[in-house]
Amino acid sequence: MESKELLENIVRILDEKKATDIVAIETADVTIMSDFFIIASATSSTHVRSLADDVEDGMEKLGVRPDHIEGKATGWILLDYSSVVVHVFQNDTREYYNLERLWADAPRVDLTHLLND
Repeated sequence: MESKELLENIVRILDEKKATDIVAIETADVTIMSDFFIIASATSSTHVRSLADDVEDGMEKLGVRPDHIEGKATGWILLDYSSVVVHVFQNDTREYYNLERLWADAPRVDLTHLLND
């Protein structure tokens, strides 16, 4: 599956499962580790785990498995799909690490066509 299609599928899953403040950052020109970062917030630690599980399950149904998962017991779970890295945060943890600021030089991806209002 191409990076862009992978990104779109993951964003749709996160949106469907009520993730908030979903942001995608194009990282291909600023790092060799991925093409995109997806950052999303959850309302609680339970919601963080649920969103990560939903992404993992939904992508597995499409025949795609993460290369690595980190943080299953924390307020920040990372799912590494090689070309797309997904960060699911509790709100306060997201504010603390502020990945959007760290990757401010990378362009944002317009997700409006993928998100429900």
